[in-house]
Amino acid sequence: MNEGVEKLLDKRVLPSRWFEDFHVGERFELPSRAMSPELFRSFADASGERHPLHTDADYCRDRDLPGIQAHGMLVALQTVAGAGLFPFMVEESLIALLDQSSRFARPVFVGDVLHPVLQVTELAPHASNGTIRLRSTVHNQHRQLVLEGTQRWLLRKHNDREWNEN
Repeated sequence: MNEGVEKLLDKRVLPSRWFEDFHVGERFELPSRAMSPELFRSFADASGERHPLHTDADYCRDRDLPGIQAHGMLVALQTVAGAGLFPFMVEESLIALLDQSSRFARPVFVGDVLHPVLQVTELAPHASNGTIRLRSTVHNQHRQLVLEGTQRWLLRKHNDREWNEN
C-alpha cells in the first residue's frame, strides 16, 4: 500500500461518506503496480492456474510472445477497491459489493506497469440506500487500455443512518 494511504488509515481521518456524498465523474486512482514474476507465481499458487501461457517463459517465446502473459483475473485484481481509499470512505455506509465485470482489451506481460482507476458513472437512488456504478479501467505504461469493466456497490443513505441510530 502506498505511504499516503497508510498514513490516512493509521489516523482514521477519512470522513464517512454516504450514497448522497458521491457524484458522477468522481475518480479513485488505485496504486500502480509492476507485474513482476513473483506476482505471477503468487497468483498461480493462489488460483491453481498452471497453464504455461501464464507460467513458462520458454513456452511463450516459442509462440512469439514477448513474455509470460498475465491471467485475466490477475489483471482484474488490480481494480480491487480495497487497494485504495474507497472502502475506507464507506465503512459506515457500505452494504455490499453487488457485482463486477471485466473486459480484457489487450494482453499484459511480465514487466508491464498497470495503472488502475475507478470512476463513478451512475448513481441509482433507492428508498433508504443507493447503488453506485464504478467504471474500472486499467492502462499499461504505454497508456494503452488493457481492461475495462464495472463494479456496483450498494450504500446506505444518510437517512438510513439516522433510522439505524434510533
